[in-house]
Amino acid sequence: MLNGIKTLKFGVEDFEKSQKYLTDFGLKSVASDFKDTLKYSLNNGSAVYVFDINDERLPPAFEAGSTLREVTWAVNRQQDIERLAENLKNEPGFEYKNGVVKCQDPNGMTLVFEEAILRPAEDVKSLPLNQYGQINRINQPSPVYKSADPVSIGHVVFFTPDLEKTQKFYEDKLGFYLSDAYRGRGAFMRCAAEGWHHDLFLLKLPNRETTGLNHVAFVVRDIHEVIGGGLNMNRLKWDSFIGPGRHPVSSAYFWYVHSPLGGAFEYYTNDDYVTPAWTPRVYDYALELFTEWAIDGGLDHDTRRQVNK
Repeated sequence: MLNGIKTLKFGVEDFEKSQKYLTDFGLKSVASDFKDTLKYSLNNGSAVYVFDINDERLPPAFEAGSTLREVTWAVNRQQDIERLAENLKNEPGFEYKNGVVKCQDPNGMTLVFEEAILRPAEDVKSLPLNQYGQINRINQPSPVYKSADPVSIGHVVFFTPDLEKTQKFYEDKLGFYLSDAYRGRGAFMRCAAEGWHHDLFLLKLPNRETTGLNHVAFVVRDIHEVIGGGLNMNRLKWDSFIGPGRHPVSSAYFWYVHSPLGGAFEYYTNDDYVTPAWTPRVYDYALELFTEWAIDGGLDHDTRRQVNK
């Protein structure tokens, strides 16, 4: 039914700081559909909106402070919209108007469903990798990026106090598929039977009983762009949380940067692509499952060595 994240709407306390952050992060500012807001478009047709935290056009927040307020999912066909409307009609905040469905998930996050197909432009491609046994790039060096130009919104990650209930909602009501899991701690979920490893990660922490945003992740072309984007954000004095690094679960290379819009923003690439033949793996959580390797605080743009904090 679904094919990805179409839009994200944030409510923020510091409009100017958020604007600078998103520009530095590599998102492209465009004219907004909403008065007194910011809009940033991505190559695949998705977008990020920024509202003042007190804007009455935003739905209620699921945590205090600057945070994500609404997620719009792209739906393949109108008949899928109708199916979602039937599935969600008894959920909190349900609306079905002008071909658009809206409700709240068990976390209190407002979800919107609109018919759309998200696709990166055909000219946005990464150069092949040369690896043992596979020579794919000849007489051409790999790129070096001075900054990042994210292609799409890859996934969102929510803290949830009731993992079982929230996971069941996304599976039963929205048709999500479990890709992998941390037993009692987290669920990596994708919105289609065949696709990238996860569009949503639900995270339950043993010492947290409230909902909230952990991070939003943006797809870049390759590992070199992860590095270039992260170095640029450190050069511009934004605080890196962790990265570069690599996730064993999903195989993705990553770099996380703390965000004034709430949580963190992530650059990532090279995640697993799975089909219905994939069997979800269930692990007991361990640090080495989160990071095969990682650099805390990022790299210094001058020395190319780990940042000294």
